[in-house]
Amino acid sequence: MNATRRNRTWLVSGLTVTALVLLLLLVGETNRQQVPQISAARVTRESLNVSISSNGKVEPIEPHTVQSKLTTFVEKVFVVEGQSVKRGQLLLTLDPSEIRTELTRMQEELVGAQQDLQTAQGGGRADEVAQVESDLRKAEVERAHLKSQREALDRLLSKQAATRQELDQNKLALDRVEAESRALQQKKAELARRARADAERATLRAGHARDAIRSLEEKLAAARITAPVDGTLFSLRVGGKDGAGDPVRAGQFVRVGDMLAEVADLRRVQVRTFVDEPDLGLLAEGQDVEITWDAYPHQTWNGRVARVPKNVFSRGTRTVGEVLCSVSNDKLELLPNINVDVRIRVLNLANALTVPRGAVRSQGPEHYVFVVEGEKLARRPIKVGTVSATKCQVLGGLAEGDRVALPGEVELRDGLLVRPVDQK
Repeated sequence: MNATRRNRTWLVSGLTVTALVLLLLLVGETNRQQVPQISAARVTRESLNVSISSNGKVEPIEPHTVQSKLTTFVEKVFVVEGQSVKRGQLLLTLDPSEIRTELTRMQEELVGAQQDLQTAQGGGRADEVAQVESDLRKAEVERAHLKSQREALDRLLSKQAATRQELDQNKLALDRVEAESRALQQKKAELARRARADAERATLRAGHARDAIRSLEEKLAAARITAPVDGTLFSLRVGGKDGAGDPVRAGQFVRVGDMLAEVADLRRVQVRTFVDEPDLGLLAEGQDVEITWDAYPHQTWNGRVARVPKNVFSRGTRTVGEVLCSVSNDKLELLPNINVDVRIRVLNLANALTVPRGAVRSQGPEHYVFVVEGEKLARRPIKVGTVSATKCQVLGGLAEGDRVALPGEVELRDGLLVRPVDQK
């Protein structure tokens, strides 16, 4: 009986102890579940790359434009946009029919002017000059005859072998011939004066015709549009800028000054990059550049900063500066006027002490982090150096291997009891 009672007492005691142990375990587990779990990261040493990311547009470095020198119609097109061309290669022709007609007319004008000049240099029209010369010779012969006759009449009159009336008739005839001779001399002089004026006019006409012919021949040559350099014909559009304009085709009307084609060596291009004003101070010529394009999502083109901006301007809601980046394009994959993404590597720090950027907080000019010390958080001020998109350089306040709390759903504070889980 006593043995049975003792057994019951031991059983009750065992059950009581077991219940107490289970209760304690349950309370501990409940308390542990009430401690928030947070993500943590280690302070590490690594290379810290600082980059500026922006957008840009691809451009030829040395584009050569071809403009129309005529107002006419496109006659024929011999190439297509994107084709490789050689210097002097025929690209297209413009309709030169009106120029040829005008050229023929001016050539005829030149021949006429040259003939008129030759006539004027000969003293005038040959028949008029010949007639005056003939009349002058006749008048001179008659005048000589009358003078000889007068001398004879003077001698006869002195011998009373001739009459005064005969002498007077001779004088009248001689006066008439001399008057005719003077008139013919004046006519000859007038012909010479007129010939000189005609020669001057003909010379001017011939000069004008030659100038016109030269200009028309240049226009006729300009009707043949050729490639100015070796390269790629990246635009074949009327008035095309940045890929705009209508494609050049036969029968299209063009005006003087209209841009018809653009040719450039596209093995090296430049990217006009738009960098926000706060980042401009980080830029320097020669910095490495990476270019990506959505059309080739897994490909990268490398280049360098060729020119940093000297001013800023508004672009939409941004204030930006234009950075020119020289980029290698050996396979001619980057096309003019396409929009690309640009990353400029402005700084590369080796063996830098870093902490995730999200772990760093600011209060005015001060920076701080929450360091995991055992199972509690401790607020600690730090000194920050260079900042990248994901990392901050630590110049003081932390050591390699320290654990810092990362932001999450739990509001971090000094002294908070936590269950830290290292971020992978």
